[in-house]
Amino acid sequence: MLQYAYDQSGQQKVHYVGHSLGTLIALAALSDQQQHVSMLRSAGLLSPIAFLNKVSSPLTLAAADVFLAEALYWLGIDEFDPTGTAVHGLLTDICKLPGVNCYDLMSSFTGDNCCLDNSSVQTFLAHEPQASSTKNMVHLAQMIRRGIIAKYDYGDASDNIKYYGQATPPAYNVSAIPDGFPLFLSSGGRDSLSDVQDVRRLEQALKSHDSDTLTVQYLADYAHADFVLAGNAKERVYGPLMAFFRLQDK
Repeated sequence: MLQYAYDQSGQQKVHYVGHSLGTLIALAALSDQQQHVSMLRSAGLLSPIAFLNKVSSPLTLAAADVFLAEALYWLGIDEFDPTGTAVHGLLTDICKLPGVNCYDLMSSFTGDNCCLDNSSVQTFLAHEPQASSTKNMVHLAQMIRRGIIAKYDYGDASDNIKYYGQATPPAYNVSAIPDGFPLFLSSGGRDSLSDVQDVRRLEQALKSHDSDTLTVQYLADYAHADFVLAGNAKERVYGPLMAFFRLQDK
């Protein structure tokens, strides 16, 4: 996708912005495939997901603990679509029941979001979360249980050797991201998926970054969904992010 955007722009360097899984994708790519750095001016990472061993979301932890994704994978279900007719309809019906607050339902997954209203929650339920590869879910569960950023574990040494040339999947080294590459990290104090401790661990891994190329923003009252659905995200997140991008264009 990055190569396509780069080509369409006439091979002009572009800015990358990602939220949640979109930040993990960027961190993995930038640390493992240095050619991506040459196509980018900078990267903005909102609710950065890297290390996952401090995730506090009850729903996420339960799914990882019971090997839910692995069970689906073994059953031959290659795609898990939470917005499919059955699941989406069930969520919608639950939200209509007396005394049920979908704000709280979302909070159990994302953390206690500060700045959402009922209309934004309904918009979220109409479009999110998107479907994902079951294999991707397995991969995330592996990283939650092990507390490291690593490539997918095929569960068999011979298969890992086939893909990686070694019996265990190699770890991603985010410290390998060039120190001069501009990064904007924005995290929230109430985020149960991008936990404060995990984000601090990521920042520590990037400590050799040049001070003028690593911008860190911390919003104590923000949780995971606030970064994309908060009514004040334009002022609190997107404004500083765009200012950061413009600074890299000079």
